Amino acid sequence: MPPAEDLFFKQTSDTQGTAHLPLAARMRPRTLGEFVGQEHILGQGKLLRRAIDSDRLSSLILYGPPGVGKTALAFVISGITASHYERINAVSSNVQELRHIIKAARDRQRFSNKKTILFIDEIHRFNKAQQDVLMPDLEERAITLIGATTHNPFFSLLSPLLSRSLIFELKRLTVDEITTILSRSLNDRQRGLGTVPVTVDADALRHIAALCDGDARRALNALEVGILTTPPGKDGTIHFTLAVAEESIQKKAVVYDRDEDAHYDVASAFIKSMRGSDPDAALYWLAKMLYAGEDPRFIARRIVICAAEDVGNADPMALVVATAALQASEFVGLPECKIPLAQAVTYIATCPKSNAAYMGIEKAERDVAEGRTLDVPVHLQDAHYPGAERLGHGKGYKYSHSHDGHYVEQEYIPEARHYYCPSDQGHEETIRKRLGQWKSSPGQRGEKQ
Repeated sequence: MPPAEDLFFKQTSDTQGTAHLPLAARMRPRTLGEFVGQEHILGQGKLLRRAIDSDRLSSLILYGPPGVGKTALAFVISGITASHYERINAVSSNVQELRHIIKAARDRQRFSNKKTILFIDEIHRFNKAQQDVLMPDLEERAITLIGATTHNPFFSLLSPLLSRSLIFELKRLTVDEITTILSRSLNDRQRGLGTVPVTVDADALRHIAALCDGDARRALNALEVGILTTPPGKDGTIHFTLAVAEESIQKKAVVYDRDEDAHYDVASAFIKSMRGSDPDAALYWLAKMLYAGEDPRFIARRIVICAAEDVGNADPMALVVATAALQASEFVGLPECKIPLAQAVTYIATCPKSNAAYMGIEKAERDVAEGRTLDVPVHLQDAHYPGAERLGHGKGYKYSHSHDGHYVEQEYIPEARHYYCPSDQGHEETIRKRLGQWKSSPGQRGEKQ
């Protein structure tokens, strides 16, 4: 007799006896066609998709944030595979239960030549001894493991277990993907809310999809509780408004459509506040974007651009700080990534400013696009290949490091062009003075002795 938990898990594929289950459990996809998101691993032709379709799975570790489809994918596999399917949760399981399942799997393989798939939810909760129990049978393929975890498996699981498994990272679902899942639940009359007389405002649905942070379970729970606790109107219809959505997901809406004017207006205000040296305003717009669910990578890219365009060489460290914040955001993720982002924003906002480097490349690009193409002077041409000397390439080139101050005057472009005009701000004033000194000492410097 299968364990009670397994019966509960498999019941969600039936249309009877599941009305008491949460909407998120009832709406679990039953096939890959119903599965939403994770195209990077489940798209047509991808390795995992091919393995599932052909029922040729090897052991898998699925990791990613909550509500992105780890358990749902295991549920889909359970409906497709011809193997016997077992499911346990690492929080409540123990070595004794593992040994019992493994013995049954060996007997099943010996007497009926049938494979066993063991799904372990929250596998990072297993200690070293529990993980060790799995090793021999994974090696001999007595069982096929599917482990699900919200933790990076390279930190939480043993190396021998990882070496015997394929590892797939599931990403947070996009707003459009969450909207698709919510819309399906509203239209599904068997498992969803299709029999409930309800009208849902588009902005309410979008608010839940944006504020659930890529977590489909959280979005479905918010939709269900909002609809089932809202009294119907005089016509008997429930009206699911933005106000109800805000209360359901416990976060108010801000005017910030990520693909419309508000998105670009806030991003523009954010950049202009940093450029205008107002750290308080810049922090406010940063907070608003994060609160509204903006992708931290989008914000970090804007910071990097501002560091190069508006600070430039007035403080070369600005670009270093901005790039570090981008990398830290990728590594840390929400919500903690707001801290390095805030550090970079306040640094850049309080830096001396210069757009000289930006203006220089703009002028140079116009000359390249609109003017006559200039040839590379012969003495600057590459002389590192056989025959270059016969062509005269590199002849007369003066090596800067062989001269006083590591500088020597020579022609680097066949026509005089002036693009970079350093300002008197910050470090760029030092650059301006250095360039001025070089220009005021024409002629070749004496060679170093």
